[in-house]
Amino acid sequence: MILTLEVRRARKGDCLLLHYGTKTAPKLMLIDAGPSGVYQPQLAPRLDAIRAARQLTSQDTLGVDVIMVSHVDDDHIKGILDLTKKLTTQKKDQEPLYLKTKTLWHNSFDDVLETTPVELKEAGFGPATMNVVVNDTTDPDELYRSKVLASIPQGRTLRDDAAALRKSSSSWKVNDISNGKLILATATGGKIDIGGGVKITVVGPLRSDLVKLQEEHDKFLKKKKKGGPAAAAILAAYVDNSAANLSSIVVLVEKNKKRILFTGDARGDKTLEGLKLTKLLGKKASDRIHVDVLKVPHHGSANNVELAFFKKVTADHYVFSGNGEHGNPERETIEMLLAARPTATFTMHFTYPIDEIDVAREADWKKEQAKEIAKGKPVRPDWDPAVNGLRVVIDGLDANRHTVTTIDADATGRVLNLLSPIAF
Repeated sequence: MILTLEVRRARKGDCLLLHYGTKTAPKLMLIDAGPSGVYQPQLAPRLDAIRAARQLTSQDTLGVDVIMVSHVDDDHIKGILDLTKKLTTQKKDQEPLYLKTKTLWHNSFDDVLETTPVELKEAGFGPATMNVVVNDTTDPDELYRSKVLASIPQGRTLRDDAAALRKSSSSWKVNDISNGKLILATATGGKIDIGGGVKITVVGPLRSDLVKLQEEHDKFLKKKKKGGPAAAAILAAYVDNSAANLSSIVVLVEKNKKRILFTGDARGDKTLEGLKLTKLLGKKASDRIHVDVLKVPHHGSANNVELAFFKKVTADHYVFSGNGEHGNPERETIEMLLAARPTATFTMHFTYPIDEIDVAREADWKKEQAKEIAKGKPVRPDWDPAVNGLRVVIDGLDANRHTVTTIDADATGRVLNLLSPIAF
């Protein structure tokens, strides 16, 4: 029996492969694929290796059981779009398909906010407006928010690609575990058998949060008159602050008493709510849930977790996916984890070398410092490796209790075998 998590370098994003099933009947789930510059050097070579291990020829199609996009955000969805672009081109040219999947798990923005397509247009947020904001703005904050806004049509493109690939085929069914509707955590959902001895529980997003999100979105659109780029930037900020975090698909994977919790960019408090809703976590202050692997939310951002999260959800392995861009993974997050489990033994896995992450984190720190100066805001102090860097924390770990692994080369990943190891 196989249950192996493979972690790939994905710059500031996520790119994960879950191997399960058996050696004679292997199964594969692909979870996110990072932003631009991840598919070609990272995911494609690994898929080629898997194809070779399964002795597939150039005329054969690699079968993937599930492709899951945790949420609509460029650093999770773009690599998947690079893949579907290749596949739709192959289909158009009547070439053998490189890959197909039984199902695509994906809550598109159009589904999360049902009024988006029509009311966005009525409020002046058409594609042309979005492009103007992304291409013409010189303000770094507005540019970042606009890129978040630009990920909305990415979700729509993925749905269109899936529909094109699904024609005359039983593959690429969207959200098969929820009858094609939104994938949501429910009190009655229970464990879902997806084959290969694996059962999953949907822990997020929460219906109550999406209802609130819809209500706030409708109020916003009613108040907003037709506008230009400034209006699009306002909506982008709204999207960044709410939709990505609240709509992340969170799932607990279980096989032979081994468990992996995939969190996307969900907020820690919302994940705890989902664990309680699904009865995976009790409501008493002393209740805990232990998993073998925890994919740390939002690339280790301290904005998404707090001490209580790491006390309630404990693990043997913690995966931090991020290269230091936007400051992630943050030192504060690692310090929270260590404070929450002062006597525990566990391993932390990073997708880049610690020193490389710190170089990017320092660059981000200085960029934010310059913006604060320009805006006349309280200015953070100069970067101090002893105070701000990850290296000093890592070097200070107890080697008898803590192990740290990193991915040091672009062509390799990190493999966590929980059951029988994969042989490729």
